Amino acid sequence: MVEPITTCPVWGTRFEAKGTYDPETKTYEVDESTRTFAGYRITKAMLDLFVKPMSDSRKAQLTTWLIDRCLRGDDRPEITSGVIASLRRNTPLPVHVRADRLLRLISLAARANRNRLGQFLRIEPNWCEGLAWSESTVQSDVEYLLAYLEKNGWLESDPFGPGIGPDVRWRVSVEGHTRVDELQREDNAMVSSQSFVAMWFHESTTEAFVKGIEPAIVGAGYKPLRIDRKEHINKIDDEIIAEIRRSRFLVADFTQGQDGARGGVYYEAGFAHGLGIPVIFTCRKDAVETLHFDTNHYNHIVWNTSEELRESLKNRILAVIGEGPEPHGSS
Repeated sequence: MVEPITTCPVWGTRFEAKGTYDPETKTYEVDESTRTFAGYRITKAMLDLFVKPMSDSRKAQLTTWLIDRCLRGDDRPEITSGVIASLRRNTPLPVHVRADRLLRLISLAARANRNRLGQFLRIEPNWCEGLAWSESTVQSDVEYLLAYLEKNGWLESDPFGPGIGPDVRWRVSVEGHTRVDELQREDNAMVSSQSFVAMWFHESTTEAFVKGIEPAIVGAGYKPLRIDRKEHINKIDDEIIAEIRRSRFLVADFTQGQDGARGGVYYEAGFAHGLGIPVIFTCRKDAVETLHFDTNHYNHIVWNTSEELRESLKNRILAVIGEGPEPHGSS
């Protein structure tokens, strides 16, 4: 029988949470937490071995990941070893990004308050949401970011309220609302509509992409990105990681030639999995027997022709991911 929980497993007893613990599966199902803002799922072994020993700064990065997954529609993402491994490779968010995230939180709070323009709002007394959204570990970080937002003209403090401390009331300025809209448009363009394609870049697979994968993704309402077709001046590995992070899902085709498996495809699919980004697996029928044991248990779309690939992939995207926001035709 499941047991109710009242504290956040990730952040400890100082922070409240709602959810359950299942002794049989040894799994926490957190519906909400004052410190992570978002819900999550984690096994007791993962919590004890990896998360509890984390520094507060690493837990703040994990909190950022949880909020981002929540914003993408994943109510309770699972914290896995892959997620933890990806966080270890990450660097903390830049200050201006942390400030942008805090601005978005305050904008959301204003809208939740019936969108009364010009009304001053106070950050919650325990500052938990501000800490969570801005990847902060202490209240002074949030105060610094609030001052940064005010200096840039995106926030205004109440001139008739207290000048310092947690009782300061804030409102988003007109310029601040414009900034929030810009951030939302960037998110929609880079995250919601993009699909990263990992595959063997070879003349024998060109038709599969041009007549199969690409029209399937477009037909489902998304933009396909193949890294070899993008102009950039950065290190290719960094560019791949950045674009996977921006993607709504990843299509990984494991078709290979006589020279062996395409290591990049396995790496990119694994990286996406670690971030909790959905991966759709495909493979040409004559190459199925060569699939590595790490992935051969996943449900692959097995195809013979590009037409079969197009129809099956489009149907899988619509069923698993849902229709995307981009205009699309009859593909």
